[in-house]
Amino acid sequence: MSTRIEDMRNLGPAMARMLAEIDILREEDLRNFGTVEAYHRLKFRFGRHVTILALYAMEAAIRGCDWRALDTETKEHLRGQVLQNRH
Repeated sequence: MSTRIEDMRNLGPAMARMLAEIDILREEDLRNFGTVEAYHRLKFRFGRHVTILALYAMEAAIRGCDWRALDTETKEHLRGQVLQNRH
């Protein structure tokens, strides 16, 4: 059984509500979409209310660590993927 989004580290009720609006309700959904795709969908739906920190929080949630623990290389890689895969 997959963990509910609001029960994942870094992702609370507000993020869970936003992710639910793009059909991501559980950890398994987030893993299947991938954090970059989920970020793009959130940006499309919510615009400037979604910052790069949302991307870091989702990635760290999947990894099971605090988002501040992501190393610089990982953050740069994620930012690069976001820029490369713009919709």
